[in-house]
Amino acid sequence: MWGKDGRCRSGYEAIDAFLQSTTPEVLASRRAEAELLFRRIGITFAVYGEANSEERIIPFDIIPRVITRPEWDSLSAGLEQRARAINAFLADLYGPREILKAGIVPEELIYANPAFRPEMMGMKVPHDIYVPIAGIDIVRVDADTFYVLEDNARTPSGVSYMLEDREIMMLLFPELFSRMKVAPVDIYPDELLATLASIAPANAPGVPTAALLTPGPYNSAYYEHSFLADRLGIELVEGTDLFVDNEVVYMRTTQGPQRVDVIYRRLDDDFLDPLAFRPDSALGVPGLIAAYRAGNVTLANAVGTGIADDKAIYSYMPEIVRFYTGSDALLKNVPTYRCREAESLSYVLDHLPELVVKEVHGSGGYGMLVGPAADKKTIDEFAKRLKAKPDNYIAQPTLSLTTTPTFVEQGIAPRHVDLRPFVLTGADKVRIVPGGLTRVALKEGSLVVNSSQGGGTKDTWIVDV
Repeated sequence: MWGKDGRCRSGYEAIDAFLQSTTPEVLASRRAEAELLFRRIGITFAVYGEANSEERIIPFDIIPRVITRPEWDSLSAGLEQRARAINAFLADLYGPREILKAGIVPEELIYANPAFRPEMMGMKVPHDIYVPIAGIDIVRVDADTFYVLEDNARTPSGVSYMLEDREIMMLLFPELFSRMKVAPVDIYPDELLATLASIAPANAPGVPTAALLTPGPYNSAYYEHSFLADRLGIELVEGTDLFVDNEVVYMRTTQGPQRVDVIYRRLDDDFLDPLAFRPDSALGVPGLIAAYRAGNVTLANAVGTGIADDKAIYSYMPEIVRFYTGSDALLKNVPTYRCREAESLSYVLDHLPELVVKEVHGSGGYGMLVGPAADKKTIDEFAKRLKAKPDNYIAQPTLSLTTTPTFVEQGIAPRHVDLRPFVLTGADKVRIVPGGLTRVALKEGSLVVNSSQGGGTKDTWIVDV
């Protein structure tokens, strides 16, 4: 909110005036009201592997994160470019593999990668769109520079928090919305539905039928699954609600079988079809991949998109963007050391206290080392893991991430944030709702924003100035 010159940054003036005129007691009251609303609505998540893995409410900060319209326009242009490049990359990997033939990306990073699905080789995906729904994590390091921290191309989550955060803020702070021109995010369900309809198979009827496939109520993101199905106006189904006949997918209904043309799946590849992947999966639909291969159903996102999530592949994204778009990436990568390369490994081992080291297949903030926050014993143990399996890791400098004002127990204090905008790629166009999920590291000094690691969320305001 405050620049290095001590002035309030453009877009934050009304927030600053509001905070200066509002007592901590009023802010605490509104925070308590927000928590009550979250509990009443039932917005929860669970963390797998914990002894006490009960459903919990994600912490919510009542002070919004503000991005001005010019900043957003620049950011969204880079997001669209990156989403198009990711889709082109996946279509190429599972098709002619021109990028491998050109030596841009090493073949072993693809073929030895557990996220690569050889079953998809040569398969025609409707409209060549592999990632209709992308969540691209962005960090900001100064007034002018955004970096892409991570690409989420499998089943990106968190959009329900983006939508619910906005609804709660509008209830609690109508006076702020009356003073500021905040871009709406409630159009996201309509935009997502239009995207899904645009990528339906060519033989789908005039109005294609979509359904959201969930693993069921024991999944940590089940709230979001049911929330989105409701907002989209489509059926929420489990594997047992679907069946395949003559390579066409049908949904069991009280009126009899109904054809399903597009499946927004929130189920991992391995569990989609016991005939194609894990034979012990009770969550999937037998014959689904045969219907998919026959071109009778669209899966959003496509099978095999996890290769674009891989952090080793991430390090090649500048070259990937240039290869498929013919232009330099508008959004920069965080400088990345590939520990699989001897020179990089040597540098990383010598500078572990200064670096962030991540598993290439990791997610959720797990399996990583934040060097500046780690003690010597932890660093020494991590060095052993690095030496044993260097291919499993990448390393990055510890960035000076931007902070935003956050209401914590001690009052208003700076806390580090990132941003996950959601990019929808349809057969007709790319749609990006102005905003996204801002995640905030609530622990003082922490750079880890994941909810499973104690992070929370904020509403994200794109404002005209």
